[in-house]
Amino acid sequence: MAGLDKQIPIPTEIKLHQQSKLMEITFDDGSHFKLPYEYLRVFSPSAEVRGHGPGQETLQTGKRNVDIQALDAVGNYAVKPSFSDGHDSGIYSWDTLYDLGLHQKEYWQSYLDRLEAAGASRDIDSTTLPPKSGGGCGKH
Repeated sequence: MAGLDKQIPIPTEIKLHQQSKLMEITFDDGSHFKLPYEYLRVFSPSAEVRGHGPGQETLQTGKRNVDIQALDAVGNYAVKPSFSDGHDSGIYSWDTLYDLGLHQKEYWQSYLDRLEAAGASRDIDSTTLPPKSGGGCGKH
């Protein structure tokens, strides 16, 4: 089960820095990571983001300015952030947070490459844009 791997270090401190939009996390093996809120949001372990299997991932766009409004403990193995865009279904186990910290540079570059390939933006959320209208006057 995620978060229960005895080989994965346990966090000793988690701090949210609202000004810089960073989660600072220190693990009991001495590892220390500063994970941007945007990074955490676009790599949410939720089914909404990851889907239910390979190839079902949804590219997250427009998350540059997302905040974490609350951070709740989930047992002794994870935290669940509530993001300012309404997303609150991702449960970040200790092993997920550790993995995101260890591979931050490569995961982030991969995300930027996927955004570019899709012609998408970190500033415009194309997943929640209103449907295109037929160009009418809007009164009918």
